[in-house]
Amino acid sequence: VAWDAQGNIFVSDGYGNSRVAKFDKNGVYIKAWGSRGAGIGQFNTPHSIAVDAQGNVYVGDRGNARIQVFDNNGGFKAQYLNVGAPWAICITPPNAAGNQFLYASDAFPGRIYKLSLDGKVLGMLGKSGRQPKQFGWIHQLACPSENELYAAELLNWRVQKLTLHPK
Repeated sequence: VAWDAQGNIFVSDGYGNSRVAKFDKNGVYIKAWGSRGAGIGQFNTPHSIAVDAQGNVYVGDRGNARIQVFDNNGGFKAQYLNVGAPWAICITPPNAAGNQFLYASDAFPGRIYKLSLDGKVLGMLGKSGRQPKQFGWIHQLACPSENELYAAELLNWRVQKLTLHPK
């Protein structure tokens, strides 16, 4: 589930319907988009969802190994094929310069990718395992700032807080 600045609610309905559903701030259904498949605007387990400050909707299309980006009404904008199969995504709040960053997790090999909102990979960290900075199926990410992440893992039954120190 993700919210835009107007309070609209976006749901990645991945296991049953392979779609994104949009509701207003009162929970009234507005529309849905997507269907099962591998084409543009189609999904195979849309597993995670996030909205940027401009209202663009980012969908972690896990089964198709991509992130798809849509405008606030479901119009296709872009796809990013460079982050494995995204199990979880999050978008940071704007920093002092107004920039936001997209983080995406991939279960194999247990990585977290940092991207610009236009899909450029800016960095990555992690590998599969049970030690600190190793991951076992990150199922949810939270990124309250550019350099602070929380990664909730299924296999390790834990949440890791990560403080990044960019070079």
